[in-house]
Amino acid sequence: MSAAADRGVPSARPGLWQRLRYRVRIALREPTTLIGILAALLFAYLIIVPILSLLVDAGRVQFGDERRIGTEPGAWTFYYISRALFSPVAGNLFWAPLVNTLSVAFGAIGISLAIGGPLAWLVSRTDMFARRWFATALIVPFMLPAWTFALAWTTLFKNRSVGGQLGWFEALGLTPPDWLAYGQVPITIILALNYIPFFILLFGNALRRFDSQLEDSARMLGARSSTVALKIIGPMMLPALMSAIILAFAKCIGEFGVPYVLGLPVNYDLLATGLYRSISSRQTGVAAVLAAAIMLIGIVSLLIDARLVREARKFVTVGNKGAMARQSALGPLRIPATAFAALIFLISVGLPLLTLTLSTVMRVPANFALSNFTLDYWIGTNLETVALRTGILLSPALWSAAFNTLTIVGTASICSGLLGLLVGYVVVRTPLRPLAVFLRQVTFLPYLVPGIAFAAAYLSLFAVQRGPIPALYGTAAILMLALVADQMPYASRAGISAMMQLGKDPEEAAQVSGAGWFRRMVSIVVPIQKGALVTGILLPFISGIKGLSLFVILAVPATDVLTTYSLRLVDYNYTQAANAVVLIIAAIAYFGTLLAQKLTKTNLADGLGS
Repeated sequence: MSAAADRGVPSARPGLWQRLRYRVRIALREPTTLIGILAALLFAYLIIVPILSLLVDAGRVQFGDERRIGTEPGAWTFYYISRALFSPVAGNLFWAPLVNTLSVAFGAIGISLAIGGPLAWLVSRTDMFARRWFATALIVPFMLPAWTFALAWTTLFKNRSVGGQLGWFEALGLTPPDWLAYGQVPITIILALNYIPFFILLFGNALRRFDSQLEDSARMLGARSSTVALKIIGPMMLPALMSAIILAFAKCIGEFGVPYVLGLPVNYDLLATGLYRSISSRQTGVAAVLAAAIMLIGIVSLLIDARLVREARKFVTVGNKGAMARQSALGPLRIPATAFAALIFLISVGLPLLTLTLSTVMRVPANFALSNFTLDYWIGTNLETVALRTGILLSPALWSAAFNTLTIVGTASICSGLLGLLVGYVVVRTPLRPLAVFLRQVTFLPYLVPGIAFAAAYLSLFAVQRGPIPALYGTAAILMLALVADQMPYASRAGISAMMQLGKDPEEAAQVSGAGWFRRMVSIVVPIQKGALVTGILLPFISGIKGLSLFVILAVPATDVLTTYSLRLVDYNYTQAANAVVLIIAAIAYFGTLLAQKLTKTNLADGLGS
């Protein structure tokens, strides 16, 4: 017996246990904590379990491979890792796609930085003509699916080496070489044009916050322009610039649509298309290894970005708003600068969209005679094509895909928005801080995983029945669940941000009046936070409408959405119809983004922040 017990002094250990029990009872008195626990279990199953299932698939014998490996299905093995990384075919399976991915990523980032950096400075800190208009116009590629521009490229430059219709240049008698029509060069250029808005938004936002008085002070002390740029502006802008580079790199790692359209016809694989090939050929174990590699690269990239964001907070300047917003006079360079911005807009937005639009109303490519123009590919009947006998607007397959899109994406977006607001409420209100931290982190995890790898994880988990959960592959349910989980980073951050701005006073007053938790949510929290709820629904909806990586792995013909339907038309070489569907998707995504900005009273052109 201890000395404390001999003296009649209560032990400290029971006191700690009693305090813990008291806190648990207090926490469970309100349903907030219970709902938070249920939400934590739900997101653990929808986010963590699929990723773990995918990683397990890389180390266990898959059904159908037992004879080749010599062990029973489900047994642990290093066969798939060895095959993907060290076997004679490892070069084709992993190393060549990895090298291609890195070369495309670094090339695209280099080009987009060289163009986007100067444009960010022009629209943020100069008196360039139509500066505000260009600030919005130049980020239009950010609002549209990246493979929209890939289809425009192949419409212009493709040659007959892979069959199908003539490209415009070939129709005019100029046959583009294979290296220009397909493969690394076009993929790099298209991705570079698509990533320019990253630098305009992130780097431009940092430039807008930079205090010009620092430059003035340095020049008053005799510093040269080169010294000011290298010693003052450079270090201050470096975190934002590196953040834009890393985000573009992480996005490139999981990009599927562009390399599918421009690389697959000539067997130029990136990691994303290599993963797609492995799944299509039922090499599940190798696909798991590739998906894990994509996931690891994406996670490491975005963790580095998070570290840079924390470092950027050390570089804080305090100045008045007028000094920060002061513009530099371009003088005689004003017209050339405006012409440069106009040229980039024409190349990255105007020409691709014009090409796609014209291609849908031409019978013969690049023939601009009036007799060649037609609306048959939109509203025609009795067309000569085998699998598409009517114009796209009269095709039942289009309206079926549109219905699936609105049903699947719409339902998933509403669920994401509601769950995001609920997560925000629990994170801010629950007294159990570990629960709040877990919910905050687990709902952000899909942001670290490229979409193609996340889709592979869901295929790994739901392709077969597991316990009471039936096999969901081939159903709309798996698409909805994957979309809900994939969009939770946006929905949960909108909910958390909104709830942090809502004090407890309105709820406490209602609670004193006898209102229960559900009544307080419906009558107080949701009406006050309707803006955040709309944001949490609309942003996932726009992202889901133009998304391809999730759907291309998980959708089947019965659950075709607009993006997968357009991709099937590409596979059939129905160029006009495919381009028409892509224009519909682009219009929905663009005007949906404008609607989101209007409803939330924000402007994407003002920057994404840090």
